[in-house]
Amino acid sequence: MSVAHQPSIELNWFKSSYSGGNATECLECAHVTHSVLIRDSKENAEGRAVSVRHEAWRPFVRAIRNKQGFDVALGS
Repeated sequence: MSVAHQPSIELNWFKSSYSGGNATECLECAHVTHSVLIRDSKENAEGRAVSVRHEAWRPFVRAIRNKQGFDVALGS
């Protein structure tokens, strides 16, 4: 993953339907050419986002939808 600054073009950001009930617990995502940008909805004025390549995003979302866990060692 890398930190990406939002480009000057208008992006179509969307919030997860699983976001918390109040507006302070949301992540927003936007699809771009080769990746997905992820940002904290309350930090969006600063233009910071994390970029995740589609090759990593798709299995992540699939696992979440199927309620599967990930066996990932922390710090690796």
